[in-house]
Amino acid sequence: MSVYVDQVRRWGGSASFRWTESCHMYADSLEELHAMAVQIGMKREWFQNKPRLPHYDLTPRRRRGAVLFGAKEHTAREMVAFMHGGGEVVNG
Repeated sequence: MSVYVDQVRRWGGSASFRWTESCHMYADSLEELHAMAVQIGMKREWFQNKPRLPHYDLTPRRRRGAVLFGAKEHTAREMVAFMHGGGEVVNG
C-alpha cells in the first residue's frame, strides 16, 4: 500500500486555494492518505473526496514533505492510470 504525489503544475490559484502551483496527493487507501496528511500538517477539511481521485492538493513544500515521509512520485500519466483502475482507493 502506498501514498502518491503527482508532478507540481501551475494552475493559477482560486478564491479558495491561493497558491498557483500545486499537485495531488492520493493513496491506495483513505486511511493511508489521511495518515500522510497528518504527518505533513494538512487539515482534514482540505481533503477532496472526489469520486475518481480522493486527494489533497499540495503546495511544492508539502509535496517535498510527503516524499520525505515515503510518498511515491508519479507522473501525470501514472496518476491518470491510477484514476482508471490502477489503484485500490475506496471512498468512504
